This record gives sequence, C-alpha cells and structure tokens, in this order.
Amino acid sequence: MKGLIGTVLRKEVLDHLRDKRTLGTAVMWPLLGPLVFLVMFNVMASWYRQDRPLEMPVVGREHAPSLMAFLERYGAKLSEAPQDYEALVQAGKLDLVLVVPDDYSKDFTDGHTAAVRLVVDSSRNKARHAVQRAQRMLAVYSQQTGSQRLFARGVSPELAVPVRVDELDLSTPERTAATVLTTIPLFLVMAAFAGGMQLASDTMAGERERGSLEPLLLNPAPRGAVVAGKWLATCAMAGTGVLLCLVGYFLVVKRVPLEDLGVRARFDTPAALGMLAAVLPLVLAASAVQMWVSTYARSFKEAQTYLSLLMVLPTLPGMMLALSPIQTQTWMFAVPVLGQELLAGEVMRGETLGPVPFLLAFVSCVVVSLVALRFTTRLLTQERIIFGRS
Repeated sequence: MKGLIGTVLRKEVLDHLRDKRTLGTAVMWPLLGPLVFLVMFNVMASWYRQDRPLEMPVVGREHAPSLMAFLERYGAKLSEAPQDYEALVQAGKLDLVLVVPDDYSKDFTDGHTAAVRLVVDSSRNKARHAVQRAQRMLAVYSQQTGSQRLFARGVSPELAVPVRVDELDLSTPERTAATVLTTIPLFLVMAAFAGGMQLASDTMAGERERGSLEPLLLNPAPRGAVVAGKWLATCAMAGTGVLLCLVGYFLVVKRVPLEDLGVRARFDTPAALGMLAAVLPLVLAASAVQMWVSTYARSFKEAQTYLSLLMVLPTLPGMMLALSPIQTQTWMFAVPVLGQELLAGEVMRGETLGPVPFLLAFVSCVVVSLVALRFTTRLLTQERIIFGRS
C-alpha cells in the first residue's frame, strides 16, 4: 500500500515539475504577499518618516508673526500659498494649507479667541500624517498661549484643567506590531490554498479531461492509494508555498523601515517557526478539499473556476478579524482557516500559547482531510465521474 502511494506521489510531482509555467504561477502566488508588503510599507514609511520637513503653505502669514515663528521653530517649512490652493489640495499636490484671516491679529491682541483655518482633504491617506503634525503644532501653540495669558493675569493654568487623564498603555511592541502586520497571517493561509491549487485541479479534473484517469484506475491499486498519492503531492506543493511565503516575509520584514511607522516588530526564528506550526496543518485540509471539488469538475478550466471561488474562504476570517476584532476563545482554534489565522496572529503578538490551541487546529484539519479524502475516493468508484467528460 505504501509503495503504491509513493509511486502515485512521485508520478504527480514529476508531472507537475515538468510544467514550468504552471510551476511558476504556483510559486508566484505565495510570494505575492511579501512583495506587496515590501512595496506598501516602504511607501507608507516614506510618508510617515519623522525627519521629513513639514511643508506648510500659509495664507496671511503677516497677520500672525508669533504663530509663524513658533511653527518654524518646531520644524515647519513655511511658504506662501498659491491662489488656487483649494484646487491643489483636492488634486493632491498640496497636503494642507494654513489660512490666517485678516482679523486674526486684532482678536489675538484683544485676548479673544483668534481663529485659523486648516484646509485639508481628509480622503487622502498620504496627507494624513502631515495634517496630524500640523494639528498637534497648532494645539501646542494654543495651549502655551492660553497658559501665558492666565499667568499674566495671576491665575494658575491648572484651574482651566480640572481633570487630567493619564493613559497607561500596557501593549507590548509585539502586540502593537501585530495590529499593523495583520496581512501576514492572511497571506500565509492563502498560500496554503494557492500553493496546491494548480496541482489539485490538474491531477483530478485535468486527467479526467485528457482521458488519463481511466488507465490509472485500471491498475491493480486501491482507489484510496491513488487518492492518497495525489493528495500527498498536492500537500507537498501547498506546503512549499507556505514555506516560501513565510521565508519571504521573514526576509522582507527585516528590510522594511517599520520604525518610521512607530512599529517595532519581532519576527525572529522562534516566531516564524510558531507561525509555520500554526498554518502548516491547514495544508492537509485545503489540499483534500481542493481535490474533492476538482473531482466534480469535468474539465481543468471548470475546476480552476471552482477553486478560484474557494480561494475566497481564507479571506473571510481575515477580513472579519481586521474590521471587527473578537475576543479569542478556545473553541475557535478548532475551526479550520479561522483557527490558523488566530494562531498565527497570537504568535505574532508574542502571546504565550500552550499546546492545546495547536492540537485543536491540527486535529480539526486532519478530520476535514479524512472526510474530504473519503468522499473523493467514493467518487472515483462512480462511472459518471470517471467517464463523464461533458
């Protein structure tokens, strides 16, 4: 039995390795996540880099000399705003414009509240950090000026602040980094599906379409051995995809200037091994389910359509966790896909996990695999599946 499974395994792997284009596609899918991560976070770091001067065009800067001096002292690079500054802000050519009204000087001198206007486009993510820096500078200037006015009148500034809120942040650098790097568990789970998708569709629907499945089943080998050999070949390709994706992230995270985003990520070898242990069992279930679905398809193209729709499955828990974080409970680790994404996220956060979550995730994937393989084996005993090609 083992020899028959090994023979089918070698045959499927060799056939898949001969198709260079398909192999290249299977390799590119797992590397897509690290490449997107590298480009996206490098661009974001260039936006948020702290040593970048704050470009601040100003309208009416002559009306507020003390404010202008304060802004320049704290790193703002002031310039005269063009006439069409609102259109330029909307077009994304300017991050913001500070407008000082003509009556600012009179209100400020009389001790009244002097208003300024910050012209921004809140829909542009690139300008968000510059806008926040400008808002913080103006808030600090307002607070300092208010305190000076109270001192001049013999009043303690503390009277204007009856309650002070001090925040104690208990998050660790690893937990903070995990909220930023939420795409890593998602792409690892997607690699478990994408790595073996081509082989799963070709080894079942492809051989059925080419007519090579019938001669294979005529051999004196149990249907279970044929299915197991094809499944192990699919698992090998899917596991390789997960490993490539993890190695890609391991190398990329070290080369992305996350410090400029205020993030200190700990993505070392123990963390990588923990994430590998979390996601790798999903390869068993994903490969088995993909083979089961491909067995129903009459052609390779039809199988690709079904499996492409199946690729939506790993994105649903990831979107749910990103948009509406939930309190992790033990039973969730027993749900395939969801359990793997939760486990990988907990490992990234640096949480201390016992063996129970990993065991639950592994056992649930094994159960799904056995059920899917059982149904696939049963389908190969039906004439409509073996001989039906239209």
